[in-house]
Amino acid sequence: MKKVILVLTFLWALFGTNLVGGDSALTHVTFVPQWVPQAQFAGYMMAFEKGFYKNVGLDVEILRGGPANPPLESLKSGLATFCTAWISTAVQQRAAGLKLVNLAQIVQRSALMLIAKKSSGINTLNNLDGRRIGLWQGDFRIQPLALFKMRHLDVIEIPMYSTVNLFLKGGVDAISAMWYNEYHTLLNSGFNQDELTTFFFSDYGLNFPEDGIYCLEKTLNENPKVCESFVQASLKGWIYALDHQDETLDVVMSYADAAHTGTNRAHQMWMLARMKDLIYPNGEKSLLGKLDQKQYELVTKTLQSLQLIDKQPLFTDFYRGRQ
Repeated sequence: MKKVILVLTFLWALFGTNLVGGDSALTHVTFVPQWVPQAQFAGYMMAFEKGFYKNVGLDVEILRGGPANPPLESLKSGLATFCTAWISTAVQQRAAGLKLVNLAQIVQRSALMLIAKKSSGINTLNNLDGRRIGLWQGDFRIQPLALFKMRHLDVIEIPMYSTVNLFLKGGVDAISAMWYNEYHTLLNSGFNQDELTTFFFSDYGLNFPEDGIYCLEKTLNENPKVCESFVQASLKGWIYALDHQDETLDVVMSYADAAHTGTNRAHQMWMLARMKDLIYPNGEKSLLGKLDQKQYELVTKTLQSLQLIDKQPLFTDFYRGRQ
């Protein structure tokens, strides 16, 4: 009998709770991305579908994000164990007292941009002076406002919401957009690339890293292994997604169709290709998961200059990912 107990003890130490059959051995966690199912979150979908989460002992429930379920609010309320968010949003929340931490930085290059029609006479930034600019609200305004301040541009800001119709109908001279999303929508609406002037904020000293993985500091302190496992599997999911894009698109479309998002494969193909550009800027795969301190300080100093935060959270308090 003692031998049996010793064998079981050895196996438990070797394999942990996965010795128990079925999903009962897995730790249940919830995850909320920023938006509805699309290729922007393909890495998490593939980590789930390929069993990467289960392989590290996690039973991950992916909840739908979007306006009805803001990720950081879900984190704060306890609905979500993990979520994705932009650094600019997360820093403001941390500065306001929400003890959240960045576990891994996924998107290294900002996809936010301004788009104008060349036919409107806008070819340089200075041509935006005095023009009507459609801007998304909330944190999407931070980089545009910082750029206008830096370049001493006096623009007429027009609030913009979920579509590009205002731009298509000539209601504004330029709009904010995401490279992986609305820019492609405009191309599909009949514009050729050479008919549009584009201004990427990353080209003008305002490269704000975007999507990162976040949890509460309390979660990390109480369950460091769970956090490490979630990040490990998520990064593996992203690597797989970007290396197997056709298979990944099949999965993305199945999620999108189930959510009735109304997208199509061509658009998601564009989005996934752009995500690869943003996650591996200049082909730098070694950056996956890392947050550069200089980029972080760029964000925090910009937020301070716009009086959106009083004090910069310490980098070592905010970022708990790989160095």
